[in-house]
Amino acid sequence: MGDYVVTDRTRVRRVHQRGRYDRETVHAILDEGLICHLGFAVEGRPFVIPTAHWRDGERVYVHGSSASRTLRSLKAGVDVCLTVTLVDGLVMARSGFHHSMNYRCVMVFGRATLVDDPDEKMAALKTFLDKIAPGRWDEVRPPNDQEFKATTVLALPLEEVSAKVRTGPPVDDEEDYALPVWAGVVPLSLTQGSPEPDPRLAPGTPLPDYLAKP
Repeated sequence: MGDYVVTDRTRVRRVHQRGRYDRETVHAILDEGLICHLGFAVEGRPFVIPTAHWRDGERVYVHGSSASRTLRSLKAGVDVCLTVTLVDGLVMARSGFHHSMNYRCVMVFGRATLVDDPDEKMAALKTFLDKIAPGRWDEVRPPNDQEFKATTVLALPLEEVSAKVRTGPPVDDEEDYALPVWAGVVPLSLTQGSPEPDPRLAPGTPLPDYLAKP
């Protein structure tokens, strides 16, 4: 799929060999992540806001209330940095200094634009719901006119973007490898638990297959 153009903002400098600029890596991290953080400044005050995100092609989307200060600020065209981080393991070294984490992260720089075309906006919301649970959109009630109007959808182009990835065991100082201290990686992952039905679920309503399977 090719690589993203490396810019001064996206170039990974600290442990540069962990930098990734290929679309396959970036897309995979964005698609697996459920939460992003939006960093921006308004009137000299910094904000970092967690929110759900989703990707469709070469754009990342966020949504929320039309009254949201965050979305109103981003819609106005301020620079934004969107980040997604996945933690894959605790790296346990033989010295305190070399402890680390295995992770995959993405940073996207740019300016978001309002998705105001009704068909595009509805399609974006469908993509979001189907990311959470494929097939969900076709089962639930779609947004009514009031809900649709009260929801803002913004798109951020994947133009200035890079990923950074750490994998593998700890990297200790050579003289420390002989120490009788356990070292290695403790894997971490996000897992799906057993669905808990709403107390007001209509009697006889079956659990969808896409929720029953991890």
